[in-house]
Amino acid sequence: MTDIIAADIGGTNARFARASLDDKGVPTLRTVRKYKVEDYPSLIACWNAFAEDEKKDGASELPDAASIAFATAIGRDVIKLTNSNWVIRSDTLAADLGVRTVRLVNDFEAVAHAVSRLPQENLPLLFGKDRPFPRDGGVTILGPGTGLGVAMIAYDNGQPHVIATEGGHLDFAPLDHIEERVLSYLRDKFLRVSTERIVSGPGLNYIYKALATIGHDRVVLMEDPELWQAALDGSDPFARAALERFCLCYGSVAGDLALAHGPHAVVLAGGLTQRMRDFLPHSGFHTRFTAKGRFESLMATVPIRCAVHDEIGLFGAAAAFREK
Repeated sequence: MTDIIAADIGGTNARFARASLDDKGVPTLRTVRKYKVEDYPSLIACWNAFAEDEKKDGASELPDAASIAFATAIGRDVIKLTNSNWVIRSDTLAADLGVRTVRLVNDFEAVAHAVSRLPQENLPLLFGKDRPFPRDGGVTILGPGTGLGVAMIAYDNGQPHVIATEGGHLDFAPLDHIEERVLSYLRDKFLRVSTERIVSGPGLNYIYKALATIGHDRVVLMEDPELWQAALDGSDPFARAALERFCLCYGSVAGDLALAHGPHAVVLAGGLTQRMRDFLPHSGFHTRFTAKGRFESLMATVPIRCAVHDEIGLFGAAAAFREK
């Protein structure tokens, strides 16, 4: 067994846990500790708070290796989180944390690593044929959150190779006159309208406001969490209509990405997808996913699964540790 510290750093919350990796690289997470990013001036300060909390609970000295997932692109010398003022210098991070080895991954890259190691019961089928991941070919991983996370698992002779992408930043492509007007509404606010402006947590609110503007309807303005709750429980019919449109767009994007990566399998991941799990089968998601012209019959067979795990970012960060 290999012991490491796994961390999942978002713009709002930072999660840490000790993790043990077995011979196949499958992690077991210990106590998960969550901290508000805004409460700490830096990653180092937050790491020290985690270390102190571990010490208070009588845990042994921290392992000398870490694997950290960040909600931003990786590969630069200086990493700046999108929604916080934390700045991470990758070349000095190991020394700053007091560890020998540190592995850095993009947050949805971590999710893809998690998917490659999750047992079948954590990947229930939502649509399509119930068949395993391909021995050779691509599996698309995507899910809305603060933005739209997209990654790919490329299988080669049964071995998974995770590829980080920024697929959520593709241009949004409207498919009917309503979406054309939603796009027009957003073009008044943004120089460029990417897919994640619509298929994301904040995207539901943009759709909600755009539909109200288009129909000259009076609606109750809500913050994102309140709107999502009203849409999912059906307490606000207009919020529900926005969620229906959201699912149409989500299905279109998932189908486009599956075609780009090779239409073998798709996994929908993240907290919002888990909350929509019971709603998606009754929405227009799959109709839009399969509506790809000459490939419609093929797309109907593509297995679409939901990744179910309470701490998929941490699990994936730990799973990514041994990957080069």
